[in-house]
Amino acid sequence: MQILLSYAPAYPEMLLAVGAMVLLMIGAFSDDNAHTGAFVSWLAVALMLAAGGLILMQPEGTQHPFEQAFVVDQFARFMKLLILGGSAVAMILSFDFLRNKGLLKFEYPILLMLATIGMMMMVSANDLISLYLGLELQSLSLYVLASFQRENVRSSEAGLKYFVLGALSSGMLLYGASLVYGFAGTTGFSEIANVAKAQSGAANIGLIVGLVFMLVGLAFKISAVPFHMWTPDVYQGAPTPVTALFAAAPKLAAMGLLMRVLGGAFPGLEQQWQQVIWFIAIASMLLGAFAAIGQTNIKRLMAYSSIGHVGFALVGLAAGTQEGAQGVLVYLLIYLVMTLGTFACILAMRRGDEMIEDIDQLAGLAQNNLMMAFILGMLMFSLAGIPPLAGFWAKVYVFWPAVQAGLYPLAVIGVIASVIGAYYYLRIVKIMFFDEPREKFVPISANLGFVMGAALIFIFAFALPQLGGPIIDAASAAAKSLRL
Repeated sequence: MQILLSYAPAYPEMLLAVGAMVLLMIGAFSDDNAHTGAFVSWLAVALMLAAGGLILMQPEGTQHPFEQAFVVDQFARFMKLLILGGSAVAMILSFDFLRNKGLLKFEYPILLMLATIGMMMMVSANDLISLYLGLELQSLSLYVLASFQRENVRSSEAGLKYFVLGALSSGMLLYGASLVYGFAGTTGFSEIANVAKAQSGAANIGLIVGLVFMLVGLAFKISAVPFHMWTPDVYQGAPTPVTALFAAAPKLAAMGLLMRVLGGAFPGLEQQWQQVIWFIAIASMLLGAFAAIGQTNIKRLMAYSSIGHVGFALVGLAAGTQEGAQGVLVYLLIYLVMTLGTFACILAMRRGDEMIEDIDQLAGLAQNNLMMAFILGMLMFSLAGIPPLAGFWAKVYVFWPAVQAGLYPLAVIGVIASVIGAYYYLRIVKIMFFDEPREKFVPISANLGFVMGAALIFIFAFALPQLGGPIIDAASAAAKSLRL
């Protein structure tokens, strides 16, 4: 009994792992049809909600099970709830698409659950070994999901590109981790932090080089410039529900892992890692603003949009303060909701059995479906950072800590990039409301309508203290558990 209680901090991950094995057995011993796939998918959503309930029931404070290789604190709990929410909603968004394409197989939700377990391990990693295990569990599952539509050449190409470049980035991260281990003499974050904070830490070239290689690997996972090259092709080629997943939960998990590594293992090397964060933040914001202008495919546009939003989030991290970390967490939550709402609209762009991805096909949508046009328009305004929508407050919460830290150039470039990026968001609104209408889309399903409506309510209601206040307080408590 005592052994079981010692594993209590990892109960959510254990529940999902055992649940995935049970669902695999259900799928393997049942008829391989859409009914089995739907049944397993809804059970997977239920298990994710149950894991979220276990996280909410966990006591406050910090726990270090598994010989301190795993940490559960307010930061981990906050990020895990976002990851589970993003994965569950991505699963719900996939039902209609997979059913129409004949892909509603039981393997899909199981792969998504395994990826979710890896993401949860990433934000609780307190050791280089557990970090890599979580990262690879997530990555291997996502490689398969990217190419899940096997008869589609673009999907297979997306999975292959993601696998090859992902393996390269994992190798660079692992090389950096080996250097850190070699020069610090340990794999535990707390012990590495002691070495980094020592007087000789800033002069330890091997440790700094290892940190840079690790940052390169993590920058790939969050698709930050100049390690973003996989993002547009994979977003466009992967099945649309998988793209929605990529844009939401894995990006949050990688950002959480980056914050955990910098705050947990390298708190004494702020001057070194802040320079790297500075560069990739500026490069990501500017490329996301300019490269999306000429896009005609809405999934590629969202890929460049996600690169830009990563840059905005990194502005808060570059501040190197608790206020900056709080801003990043608030930004990630708002970005998650806006992205899932937008992809619900993209999944509703369908005529018959054909998915529509060209932005020009949204022409005159307001005359054919005013509610969908209004929701997508508001989400575009929020992504652009138009007040008083949630996207505006997200940027305030990352830019203000940068200003307080004296990073005025970074904040100014962020504002300029926001103004430039507003062009391609507002262009979509113009096409929907002022161009000549095209043929109508099929009616919106209940699943997509629910996600779209919930996202619309959130972006309007975030400014209210009844909703925004508790979120900001939770983000503040989570940020305090980091060492930034």
